[in-house]
Amino acid sequence: MSEMRFTKDHEWIKIEGNIGTVGITQFAQSQLGDIVFVEVPAAGKAVKAGGDAAVVESVKAASEVYSPVSGTVKEGNAALPDAPETVNQDPQGKGWFFKIELADPKELDGLMDQAAYEKYCADLH
Repeated sequence: MSEMRFTKDHEWIKIEGNIGTVGITQFAQSQLGDIVFVEVPAAGKAVKAGGDAAVVESVKAASEVYSPVSGTVKEGNAALPDAPETVNQDPQGKGWFFKIELADPKELDGLMDQAAYEKYCADLH
């Protein structure tokens, strides 16, 4: 059973065992507009919760993608640099940025579930 958690910076993480798949949310991609460039982290990179992990650029802005949790990158999404528009088309599916091995699963407790994230986004308007 996988579960998704969300950050206030609009990243999502889908947990399967000790591995999390990370990307940006539908809300984030809609705010960014047309995504034209993506840089994903290399396998083996150590990242901290809240630390820079990837880069996304749109016609409007460049933005860091922060890791929701601490751990070691297992894999970057190799398809994104050649097809950054995938993030617009399927941000919470094929548009994932990287997979991470969790250093401390308890960090997930500080993240929002789907209902809390939807309320958070509604409160932003």
